[in-house]
Amino acid sequence: MELLQLQYFLTVARLEHVTEAARSLHVTQSSLSKTIQRLEEDLGVPLFDRVGRRLRLNEFGSRFLRRAERALFELEQGKQELSDLSSPDHGTLELAVNTASTLPHILREFRKKQPYIHFHVQMLTTKEMIAHLHRGEVDYCLASPPIEGDDIECQIVFVDPILVAVPKTHRLADRSSVSLDELRDEWFVGVKKGYGTRDLVDSVCHSVGFAPKYVYEGDEPARITTLVEAEIGIAFIPSTARHSREHIRCLQVENDELVREIALQWHKSRYISRAALEFREVVVEYFRALPERGG
Repeated sequence: MELLQLQYFLTVARLEHVTEAARSLHVTQSSLSKTIQRLEEDLGVPLFDRVGRRLRLNEFGSRFLRRAERALFELEQGKQELSDLSSPDHGTLELAVNTASTLPHILREFRKKQPYIHFHVQMLTTKEMIAHLHRGEVDYCLASPPIEGDDIECQIVFVDPILVAVPKTHRLADRSSVSLDELRDEWFVGVKKGYGTRDLVDSVCHSVGFAPKYVYEGDEPARITTLVEAEIGIAFIPSTARHSREHIRCLQVENDELVREIALQWHKSRYISRAALEFREVVVEYFRALPERGG
């Protein structure tokens, strides 16, 4: 059994498609298929049920996947640990977020402390983030809501109220607060379902008897306030995403449930480099300096 076979197996198992897996691995489909076939011959059992170009993990494959992920995970951790020991001031920090409004400030402060550490950031839905965390593929997730799991560590770094952003021409623009019931007939702009703030807002609104009507649903949270400013709709935004914009007003929501927790999370068994430890300190210090509950 070869390491390459395991790496190819994991990619095929996750994508369940020969063409997509070959493209991801930058190899030919025939080369990929032969490698998987050799692995199955080595193990003495088929790992997939084949339907055209699609492959579905069977019971053998599902059981082997857990072991293969664990083995490759440990090898990757060893590689990272050696890299950290040999070059502690260099390397790459892998980050995933589903709440990005505070990230530019945090990364700027971190870069001042560690100018030679690269970072790679992915904006993910909560579901995608759970998969990355469980597989130990990222150093940290900055997540809201917090993700639960026996293999996941969680540190709540901030309690963040959700505000309502309206254009200055809106009927509510001269108010400082608003009830959810007053918003039931409004048109909203927001992120797609699957992002923490959107799912929280939809759930709380449903509990009081209405579903927000969205005229725009995207995957770029930073664009939402621009759409509010253009009077396309109003928006629920976290207090940490509030910016000083002349043409927007932000109102408190008269509902104690419309508050999100921001958490820094990581896999319990992932090797934490010195740079990663320093990043955690930067995150904690940044949120500690913010006003409590967005006040």
